[in-house]
Amino acid sequence: MTTPFSDAQLFDWLRLIRSENVGPRTFRALVNQYGGAKAALEALPGLARKSGRAALRIASVAEVEREMETARAAGARFVASGEPAYPKALRAIDTAPPVLCLKGDAEALAAPCVAIVGSRNASAAGLTFAGRLARELADAGFGIVSGLARGVDTAAHRTAPASTVAVLAGGLGRVYPSENVPLLERIVDEGGAVLSEMPFSWEPKARDFPRRNRIVSGLSLGTVVVEAARRSGSLITARFANEQGRLVFGVPGSPLDPRAEGANGLIREGAILCASADHVISALMPLVDRNWIESLEAQEVTGDIVAEALWDELDWLDFGVPLPPPPSAPLVGVDLEEPLREGDGAAGAASSADPQALLLDLLGPAPVGIDDLARQAGLPAATVARLLTELELTGRLERHGGNAVSLAP
Repeated sequence: MTTPFSDAQLFDWLRLIRSENVGPRTFRALVNQYGGAKAALEALPGLARKSGRAALRIASVAEVEREMETARAAGARFVASGEPAYPKALRAIDTAPPVLCLKGDAEALAAPCVAIVGSRNASAAGLTFAGRLARELADAGFGIVSGLARGVDTAAHRTAPASTVAVLAGGLGRVYPSENVPLLERIVDEGGAVLSEMPFSWEPKARDFPRRNRIVSGLSLGTVVVEAARRSGSLITARFANEQGRLVFGVPGSPLDPRAEGANGLIREGAILCASADHVISALMPLVDRNWIESLEAQEVTGDIVAEALWDELDWLDFGVPLPPPPSAPLVGVDLEEPLREGDGAAGAASSADPQALLLDLLGPAPVGIDDLARQAGLPAATVARLLTELELTGRLERHGGNAVSLAP
């Protein structure tokens, strides 16, 4: 039975994981070999000399104290993998973060969870389905996990904030994308949770997003890919889920829409087809009923202690530069664009400045209700009706029964 850590234990764990070339697997190997984080910290200089390195950057006491104070001032706290509040599903993966920075209700991590991921440049139909799926899964007692990105992630979080777990690629003090800071605060206020493995004031870099994705899948019994281009980051999440022994679901889409290629490909390769929440619930409930998570065991770490491929050769932390002071507001947005992959776009400022371009981003070959289209675009119904008429006159729009529209073939 795990018990809460003392402040000293938590401090040592945080200091060890913030040290150079110490990732989750190396952390666990060090703690197992030396009997604790404090002893491992004392052994690090000797290990560096033995490996031929002149020095190894070890997180200083002052730096870790500053991070803990900054997090505490913003209402966040740290949870170690040896504590009862740490999510059991995540603890079972072999790259589980030793320490999480958490804001919100830890109870949100206790429910069986489902990850909902997909394109940032999602269609209106995809956004509507993601929101409906999140709401119905939350009503069935599942937590909803996603990465707070634009598009599908945002739709899932916004629909079920009280049941949401949002995983950030950067620190909790540097929220990406910046326009989702209000959504993050709503999640916290309504009983959900937001977490990160990164230092509190860490600004996310390109390589941090795949790391985040392994946590999104690791928190979840299953991962649903709503829309994803062929080389989408959502497929990285699905790959992690498969490697972690979790179920993968794909939402089928039109073969004419590049945003559906990834999910359709997953289904072809054996993912479970998801056309409604019932498809997810019926597949996951047997696992929940037999306490599947309780039986999971993390893989044992064996062999020499070496720098991890996922963490080495990175400017993990610049220990020559002090961490920034506590932010004046609890959360600060970062205007950083997550690296785009082929077929993926950012339905952001450029599209929102041109209402017609925004509608074109949201439309696809699959019919979508005009009311849903207007809701996802955030435009008045009269404006949407006028723009659709203009698109129809230029031959770019096709109308369907039930007041639905799609892009013309």
